[in-house]
Amino acid sequence: MSIRKTLSTAARVMNELRHDPRTIALMLLVPCVLLIVLRYVFNDNQLIFDQIGPMTLGLFPLILMFIVTSIVTLRERKTGTLDRLMTMPLSKLDIVFGYALAFTAIATLQACLAALTILGLLGVTVLSGTMPVLLAAVAAAFLGTTLGLFVSAFANSEFQAVQFMPAIIFPQLLTCGLFAPREHMAKALQWFADVMPLTYSVDAMKQATTHATWTSTTTRDLLVVFGCGVVALVLGSVTIRRQEK
Repeated sequence: MSIRKTLSTAARVMNELRHDPRTIALMLLVPCVLLIVLRYVFNDNQLIFDQIGPMTLGLFPLILMFIVTSIVTLRERKTGTLDRLMTMPLSKLDIVFGYALAFTAIATLQACLAALTILGLLGVTVLSGTMPVLLAAVAAAFLGTTLGLFVSAFANSEFQAVQFMPAIIFPQLLTCGLFAPREHMAKALQWFADVMPLTYSVDAMKQATTHATWTSTTTRDLLVVFGCGVVALVLGSVTIRRQEK
């Protein structure tokens, strides 16, 4: 793996995204709009939104980055772009990490805008301050990006890429502790939640909301989320393949 080649791949992907303003708008603005909509869903109960709002801050970026990344990567494979890259002196790690770097840059900007929306525009207060919330949001968006890159290798159409979301994201969403405490779930679901990265992303948001200082649990949660993202990238480099004729 070469840092120069990885950065070159990332620059090419960023240049392609620059010519697709609708995708950029989808990634950057939709999470902010959804957070605003959620605020007014709880129009008469600000307290409930103050409790769940920070935890959902990482969910919308994760889901959108998963969808966009999987579809864009699949489109590049279908159009032969990945085939051409594989004929060049680039390793699969250079390609996959280059894609991840480009999408993570967008994800970071997306997380910043979402955090600005919920902490600034919507006036939600978290005990630990802005930085832990922002890091947790970036980690969630990074995880969505890497999972999207990984599953794109198994899809043959954009419709199939979207189908992976209910199979991979929804079970984690239901058991991550957002809707009910994990200790109240069936044992099998607790075990499932304990090994799923979205659980630790939501936990990191909870820590930022309920603790005034940075905790060791926050560090553990973020390391787990970023670590799972890196594992997904490595697996993506193994499974990436040429377009079948």
